[in-house]
Amino acid sequence: MAVATEIITAQDLLDSLGGIPPARVLMRPAPGTATEADLIAINQGKKVICELVDGVLVEKPMGIRESLLAAALIALIQRFADAHKLGFVTGEAGTMRVMPGLVRVPDVAFMAWGRVPGNRVPTQPIPDLSPDLAIEVLSVSNTKAEMERKIGEYFESGTAFVWLVDPKTRTITIHDRDESEARVYGGSDAIVLNKVLPGFRFTLNELFDRLDAQGASNEEHEERPSS
Repeated sequence: MAVATEIITAQDLLDSLGGIPPARVLMRPAPGTATEADLIAINQGKKVICELVDGVLVEKPMGIRESLLAAALIALIQRFADAHKLGFVTGEAGTMRVMPGLVRVPDVAFMAWGRVPGNRVPTQPIPDLSPDLAIEVLSVSNTKAEMERKIGEYFESGTAFVWLVDPKTRTITIHDRDESEARVYGGSDAIVLNKVLPGFRFTLNELFDRLDAQGASNEEHEERPSS
């Protein structure tokens, strides 16, 4: 977890959060005073999705392309997990208290049943959970320092794998808690995650080709014979 530093200026605050743009920091309630109740209220309003970091509400950036990739990964992982009764998957509104005072909202997260209290989906709006796999789909305003902080926090809380999915480069960088170096996958590479999802496999083309998907033109619809 990031080492606490004294916050004196607005720049100190932004630096502590990973050098993120000021527009992502909510000013009400005042930074440093926000609570989980504030987080629940803002997230239930659906105007933005936020995380709670050091008493600060921090907006999670998410566009349609990022959301599309997250949804595709949720479908792939949940279908496999259900078939083998391995666990459950959450999406881009799935808040979880990974440590005291720290609520993260991974874009996609997988939890194995054996690590979930009572082997049941939690009923609390913000449960104490550390996912086995946390996936963050990168947006333009995500910074390297911000993601490094998140990876460290996930690992410290017990997460085994963190994926950084980059729509721009069409790569997935996999951080393994047990390995010092991350691995970058791109092109037609396949990803296999036997440690937490034994037998799960997909190719990056299978995922990123969705960004180029297009429907039939109006002319094609008009020429299609009626049944």
